[in-house]
Amino acid sequence: MKTVAFGRSAGVVSLAFASLLGGVVAHAQPGPPPSTLSADARRAAVASAATAFRTRYVSPEVGERAAAAIEQALANGEYDSLEAPQAFAAKLTADLRAVTADKHVEVFGGGPPAGAPATPPPRSEGGVTRADRLAGNIGYLEIVALGPPALFNPAVDRAMAALKDTNALVVDARGAQGGIAVSVSYLVSYFLSGESPVHLRDIVARNPGTDTFNTNEFWSLPTPFSYEKPVYILTSVRTLSAGEGFAYDLQAQKRATLVGETTAGAANAAGMAPLGAGLAMMLSGARTRNAVTGTNWEGVGVKPDVATSSADALKVALERLGQSPAASEIDALSELRVFTPRSTAQPGAEAAVRRLSDENMRGEPNYDLMSPELGQATRNQLEGLKRLFTELGPIESVKFMEVGPQGADQYEVRYANGTAVWTILLDSAGRTVMAGVRRLPPGQ
Repeated sequence: MKTVAFGRSAGVVSLAFASLLGGVVAHAQPGPPPSTLSADARRAAVASAATAFRTRYVSPEVGERAAAAIEQALANGEYDSLEAPQAFAAKLTADLRAVTADKHVEVFGGGPPAGAPATPPPRSEGGVTRADRLAGNIGYLEIVALGPPALFNPAVDRAMAALKDTNALVVDARGAQGGIAVSVSYLVSYFLSGESPVHLRDIVARNPGTDTFNTNEFWSLPTPFSYEKPVYILTSVRTLSAGEGFAYDLQAQKRATLVGETTAGAANAAGMAPLGAGLAMMLSGARTRNAVTGTNWEGVGVKPDVATSSADALKVALERLGQSPAASEIDALSELRVFTPRSTAQPGAEAAVRRLSDENMRGEPNYDLMSPELGQATRNQLEGLKRLFTELGPIESVKFMEVGPQGADQYEVRYANGTAVWTILLDSAGRTVMAGVRRLPPGQ
């Protein structure tokens, strides 16, 4: 089964790139765009975007119209004054969305993505932010993304294990946005009973450069146990993409009651395309087809079973479970917090950073210590990796910075000839499953 991305994860561009690589971050991540874009750079970016839409967009007809629209805008001089990368990216995004009405379509210019929240999302582990026990032995699970399985599945397993004996469960997906299709399947699978796999959905993807399509089926997956008690899912207008897919799947399976607002309406599966000069673009190359309904929520959103404001959704769900909550916020309602995201360095991660730096400089990676997906990504970039690490030179120091917003460790590594920030994650066997390196500008 091919791993498919549902949009971006809470606006984190590096993890959006990860989505395309089967849940791994390839070593060499793109650098930031220059402070100003030349006319040639803008022209090249429009040409690359137009080609991507003509060859990859899920609807060939819409892709052609979108490509023609930005080519005409370029010819009309509409991008001539947009030398700032963020301003150019915002205009290009607006022009493409005007044709496609596709909320996944976005050009990244080095700043916050369009529509990014003013405050960062809560810290998560693979997209899981917290789990709590509430009055009446009701469980609460909050997700803000459904990240790569190497991050998401262990976090979900820990959270669900702590909620296994609750009488009912409220899953807060009000802030859940992008993620990985197979991670959606994994979370959905916790709430399905029976030993036979359940067909959940298909991803119908365009074969690039053609008007033909291929279909990937997504089925339920084994989980440590099945949670067979009542499930309520909280939704909002901010529930997007993979978050919507989770709610839609369980609603279609008649396994959950949705409470809150109609969601954003972004059902396509998306991928990244480089545009040059540090710019990148997300575009939809596939559509979702639910196995029960035969359709999806693109452009219309997922309709709640119980409509109420996002702010009141938790209180309303608890009332329907027979409770009389005195507040609407989880901090006031929690009796015991049973899951928090990891905040300390993974054992072995620093050693892996040191080893990978040395192996890449020599051009001799130990593929036995990587996941198959990361191993393939490394093979594809081996010459570039060897060149990068040869330029950087030997390691002088390695400093753990933090567990990043999505749950992977981040390190500042000073080399003889520069500094880089590493993002790295190991699995339970100690293999590296996610690795990314971003070289910092001189002086940083």
